[in-house]
Amino acid sequence: MLDAKASDSLCVICDDTRLDVGEAFQKGAQNLKMKVQLVVLETNETARTEIPSTVHDLITNEHAEIYVNLFRGNGEETPFRIKMITAETSDGKTRLGHCPGVTMDMLTQGALAMTVTEHRRMQKFAVKLMKRLTDAVSIEISTPAGTNLTFSVKGRPFCTDTMVDWARLQWMNLPTGEVYAGPVENSLSGKLVCDLAVGGVGPIKKPVTIQAKNGIAKKVSCDNRDLLEKVKEALATDAMSKVVGEFAFGINPKARLVDEFLEAEKVFGTSHIAFGHNTDMPNGKNTSANHMDLLMSKPTVKASMKNGKTLCLIADGDWQA
Repeated sequence: MLDAKASDSLCVICDDTRLDVGEAFQKGAQNLKMKVQLVVLETNETARTEIPSTVHDLITNEHAEIYVNLFRGNGEETPFRIKMITAETSDGKTRLGHCPGVTMDMLTQGALAMTVTEHRRMQKFAVKLMKRLTDAVSIEISTPAGTNLTFSVKGRPFCTDTMVDWARLQWMNLPTGEVYAGPVENSLSGKLVCDLAVGGVGPIKKPVTIQAKNGIAKKVSCDNRDLLEKVKEALATDAMSKVVGEFAFGINPKARLVDEFLEAEKVFGTSHIAFGHNTDMPNGKNTSANHMDLLMSKPTVKASMKNGKTLCLIADGDWQA
């Protein structure tokens, strides 16, 4: 995934609550004969907002060729994590695997437990899907739960996190398993019904409905008051946090609908919309300090192409040839 080789230097930055996973990555790097440094961050109940000065100095003065972030899944720390990603990848050369919410179970049973053969098969699927989307100019998505959305992807190429794209992007979330794009920020319109999971929250029992117009989340409703307040709070982080930031397909066959959203969003045959930050995506212009994903089941996704034709990519969660 990160094209690691023996000559590379690796810095693993992990929370103390994820030390077992950090040590597993450290051992794997040592087996590859890489130069590896393990940095452990102390956690408490307070959500972090800034990079610790010692870590910032380390990134600045001893920049590694590859970073792996292994953090707890606290959704309130999204602004902190965006700052970490920016600091680690600002040179445009560094490779990064970023995984807030990682667990050892994810490594042994879930989306990070893929064999080399399985991962290569997923990469081939991603390349095929991106090729089909090359000339897409707009997307329409609907779901049995009630989603009915349209948005523009004109000038917004689709990417995948299943491999390093040296021309456009050198970092990825772990586990991998997405094909995604940053929609044109003022183009999202319609109704979004999130029925599976919310980023920073996890799986949900009551759906969240968002009415969007001109790219902006205008109205939010949910029968679960606590969940509603969390979504509203995320959308109110700053001026751009209610503006659309991402559309993605989940393509990892081993991903599960678990508490940790970075695995749940990769479930094969799902899709999600995010509001907030997307400047790390090709031509993305959303500078929000937050990024909130909303996962939907059984999507039907159609792409309108430059030649005027319409291509159905997935119907009720089943991929179309």
